[in-house]
Amino acid sequence: MARYFFNPVTLSYESKPVSKGVKYLRAIVMLIVALALVFFYFWLYTTVFKLDLPKTAILKHRHAQWESRVAVLQRNLDVYERTLSGIEQRDDDVYRSIYGLSPIPEEIKGLDEEEYRLYHQMDAQGANAELKEVVLKMNRLSHRVYLRSKGLDELKTIVADAGDMFSCVPSVPPIIPNYDNFRISSAFGYRIDPVYGGRRMHQGMDFSMAIGNPVFSTGDGVVEEVNFQFRGYGNEIVIDHGYGYKTRYAHLNTVDVTEGMKVKRGEKIGTVGNTGKSTAPHLHYEVMRMGAKVNPYNFMDVKMPVEEYEAMIAQVRESIQKDKMLSTSELLKRGGLSDD
Repeated sequence: MARYFFNPVTLSYESKPVSKGVKYLRAIVMLIVALALVFFYFWLYTTVFKLDLPKTAILKHRHAQWESRVAVLQRNLDVYERTLSGIEQRDDDVYRSIYGLSPIPEEIKGLDEEEYRLYHQMDAQGANAELKEVVLKMNRLSHRVYLRSKGLDELKTIVADAGDMFSCVPSVPPIIPNYDNFRISSAFGYRIDPVYGGRRMHQGMDFSMAIGNPVFSTGDGVVEEVNFQFRGYGNEIVIDHGYGYKTRYAHLNTVDVTEGMKVKRGEKIGTVGNTGKSTAPHLHYEVMRMGAKVNPYNFMDVKMPVEEYEAMIAQVRESIQKDKMLSTSELLKRGGLSDD
């Protein structure tokens, strides 16, 4: 680029070449001015007007979208967790309780090692707290759903044998419910001990009645124990009904069963007595569920019609007699003594 100046001698404009140094200097100055203007623009845009750069605005928009999605997912997971908690409570307190199964232990619902691994992995990837909480909650819910699914599979197997279970659960009184012949002398709960005094827990029900009155099994089962002793429960029978249920019949006068013997609901197993730690003739009756002694009153109707109870006894007696006849017939067949 040339510079022009007026020559007074020739009275004309003449060009004068610009040196390279000047050209470079001008270029540098123009670049500095341009950079200064750009810097000033960005400073004015971001600091004075507090506006985001286009790329920053796009990233913030995308971040807001993901935060919104995570928030929606968090709310949905909260709903699912409340729903699952309700299912777990009904399963533990109702379904599993009905079928004599223990609740699923809390300690196996946790995922301590898994959570630690996930936390470490997400921290390494720079995940924020909200995302980590959502991922861990999803993992816990998945684990709880899996456990509940396995529990329902177990229930399905039990329900297939529900008919057998209902006949095994101790659900009738252990004596004929004729109020002319008995009275409930002591209920389940704390009482004053009739022998040693002092307030003690009574873990069964006492039916006060005359010696020799029949005692019946309150559900199908197998005789687990038969004990004859001068102290404590005296002559006693313990029946294992399966499905987590057992019953005890104590202070008996006579015992009509032996250990390992199968019995049916309504089958006579002994008679009322006054043996062991007893101050008067009575039957001490206990119900045990999953190893814990529970109130027997909740498993029976002591106002059950006498006719209905006696009909049950007659039906059981007839069934036992028929089984004995079939067994005898089978023995005869095996011995080659049958007419067939």
